Amino acid sequence: MAVSLVEHELIKTTLPKAKELRSYAEPLITLAKKDSVANRRLAFDRTRSKAAVGKLFSELGPRYQERPGGYIRILKCGYRMGDKAPMAYVELVDRPEPDVVDDIEEIDGDDE
Repeated sequence: MAVSLVEHELIKTTLPKAKELRSYAEPLITLAKKDSVANRRLAFDRTRSKAAVGKLFSELGPRYQERPGGYIRILKCGYRMGDKAPMAYVELVDRPEPDVVDDIEEIDGDDE
């Protein structure tokens, strides 16, 4: 689940899993703040994903270099339909906003 969080930077899961994920993923990001072969090997040992380790050390480590902790935000988002399990979004703090395409010009162009 930590690999999914690193890859997508936003995931939806149950609230207990989200709280447990925080204690696993935050030390990974702290580890990625200092890029060394030993830290990369430790991160690979914990994640078993080459792509996740690459993103940790190339993007996330430098992004959170000045932040002392608290890299993850948990937002409650209601209950699941089938079993009413509490659900939550887990996201990385200070993640870049997705690019939104402005379709206003296309809509205005269709009216003429």
